[in-house]
Amino acid sequence: MSPFKSSTGLYENVAGFLCYLFAFVGGVAFLALERRSRFVLFHALQSVMLFGGLMLAHALSGFLPVIGIVVNLLLSLLGVTLWIVLMLATLQGRWLKLPWIGELAERQLQRM
Repeated sequence: MSPFKSSTGLYENVAGFLCYLFAFVGGVAFLALERRSRFVLFHALQSVMLFGGLMLAHALSGFLPVIGIVVNLLLSLLGVTLWIVLMLATLQGRWLKLPWIGELAERQLQRM
């Protein structure tokens, strides 16, 4: 377990885990609550961007007639896989940075 605590009083790795456990909503909550931990803020930003993008992609794929079903299935598999991998990584205290989204989250974090 991470010896460092976030400004919410939770250990950093637990707070990062909760950012992913509750997907988009957990990320938004920790963006609003967290004041100190860059680890938690990074994972909250990455969670919001990842799951917000997946929700948008799911909505847009609904407009595709037949292929939309296949796209939705693939998006669901991708989402569940990333959800599990990211939760496990944050519980271990790792900074797992996704391509594109992780870099965008990191740039946003530098501006904060």
